[in-house]
Amino acid sequence: MSHDAPTESEGPTKLVIENIGLVLSGDLGRPILDADTIIAENGRITAFGRRADLDLEGATTRIDAHGSTLTPGLIDSHVHPVAGDWTPRQNQIGWIDSGLHGGVTTLISAGEVHTPGRPTDIVGLKALAIAAQRTFSAFSPSGVKVHAGAPVIEKGMIEEDFRELAAAGVTMLGEVGLGSVKDGETARQMVGWARKYGIISTIHTGGPSIPGSGLIDKDVVLAADTDVIGHVNGGPTALPDGDIVCLCEGCGRGLELVHNGNMRAALLALNTARELGQLDRIILGTDAPAGSGVQPLGIMRMVSMLSSLGNVAPEIAFCFATGNTARMRDLDCGLIEVGRAADFVLMDKPQHSAGATLLEAVRLGDIPGISMTVIDGVVRTQRSRNTPPAASMAKVVS
Repeated sequence: MSHDAPTESEGPTKLVIENIGLVLSGDLGRPILDADTIIAENGRITAFGRRADLDLEGATTRIDAHGSTLTPGLIDSHVHPVAGDWTPRQNQIGWIDSGLHGGVTTLISAGEVHTPGRPTDIVGLKALAIAAQRTFSAFSPSGVKVHAGAPVIEKGMIEEDFRELAAAGVTMLGEVGLGSVKDGETARQMVGWARKYGIISTIHTGGPSIPGSGLIDKDVVLAADTDVIGHVNGGPTALPDGDIVCLCEGCGRGLELVHNGNMRAALLALNTARELGQLDRIILGTDAPAGSGVQPLGIMRMVSMLSSLGNVAPEIAFCFATGNTARMRDLDCGLIEVGRAADFVLMDKPQHSAGATLLEAVRLGDIPGISMTVIDGVVRTQRSRNTPPAASMAKVVS
């Protein structure tokens, strides 16, 4: 846990955040809410709106947002965790905590592929996935929610393997194509078995990334029919433009854009989805840790880059990193709705930005300054050690 994050209290809790200047909902249909106050009890959102209309009595924690913006906690749809807050890929400790200081409160594993000696036999890959699911369910680094346990499918797996994985609590597959299954027909059969048992699937798209991976082209992606087209902008090498357009047009699945991919290809996918009227398919990830390192501000940078270079309204770009992912992956966070997890980021334009407001600063390509992150109604960090200082700072007042 971060040094500046308080420990969780026992007993009923009531969090009141007031004096919010702008509330971004994470919902494409209504990205900005008419609210200046939000209330959460026992880690769940119970009310939001105008302060005068809400019951603020009995707060165990009260935060004055000082006019800053509140968004749902950001979701990184594509990470590769291994053990707690350590990654062997960069031999780095604390990468998840650093991401928390970039506003990320939820991580989705695309496979624990950097595990030293990662087993590729069927018994071993199932054991690794179940172990990862168990360990990250029991331990949340710095409070960050890590949805882990994503097996990389291998040749020889049968339907019973997927039933067994689902019964053990596994809810997603690692990137199809990182193992021995690289042809569309076999992948489609296994993805179908996974879907039958409620397991969400993702596929590697583009050129090889790690030893053992290979080119996964548009024909394999379309044939496999996974729930998410992983890093459609390449991880890191992108497919040709025509193939990316074909993937966007040829299926209705999720289009994942990652920080560690090709940004020009990301803008192509974004523009194609917009022309199709399907921005709800866009979700964001970092694809970190990776050879290019760890990007604590990767998701926030994606929001700013897609808004400033892709001509997307900032409040819509934030939906790509929150509500779109939550809905696609059936998460209980990512949206400002009653009953959802009380995961929030409080931020403002960075000091001395050319933008007069947070939204203008993001549209100009600036990274917001984060003053606080909240997970399950508990303050986890205050002033970010990674972002520029915010023009206005939220404070815990009681």
